[in-house]
Amino acid sequence: MEGKLVRLRGIERSDIDAIMKWIVDEEVTNFLGGEMLLGPMSRLAEERFIEHASEVQPNSRLFVIETLTDRCYLGSTDLHAINWVNRSAEVGIVIGDKPSWGKGYGTDAMRVLLRFAFDKLNLNRVSLRVFEYNPRGIASYEKCGFKREGVLRQDKYLGGKYFDTIVMGILAHEYRALASSTP
Repeated sequence: MEGKLVRLRGIERSDIDAIMKWIVDEEVTNFLGGEMLLGPMSRLAEERFIEHASEVQPNSRLFVIETLTDRCYLGSTDLHAINWVNRSAEVGIVIGDKPSWGKGYGTDAMRVLLRFAFDKLNLNRVSLRVFEYNPRGIASYEKCGFKREGVLRQDKYLGGKYFDTIVMGILAHEYRALASSTP
């Protein structure tokens, strides 16, 4: 699946070296949720994660983000907690390659993922959670059409402080209206 800047593809065992470069970088992982961040991630644990993630999962889809031009690994994105009855899912994204931050790769990857979610999977709603200290991410999500829906107050503890988690979502009709107005 291709966008203007990136391609989304399945994860491969050969991605482990690129992943290990950022999975141990706190500046990158501070933007992620999850219990994996309670300590350094081992190569073995990451290999097991890749093996599990590469299997067909009924309620999740994981993709690698790479550049169109040189197929350089940038990060990953996923749809998870897919609810086929309610036609909803949650999304996650990380650009692990720090020199690629702020260049539009994440926004393009999210647009490709939303196209997959709404046009291929026929979902009606996609949501995400983002920490208040990630203004670049929030701006990117808003460009993609996500709207703020709520706040989980003092939901994230980091560096001796509590931070809010912002819940954002986009509906199929909002995505289609935005997609039809974007050249």
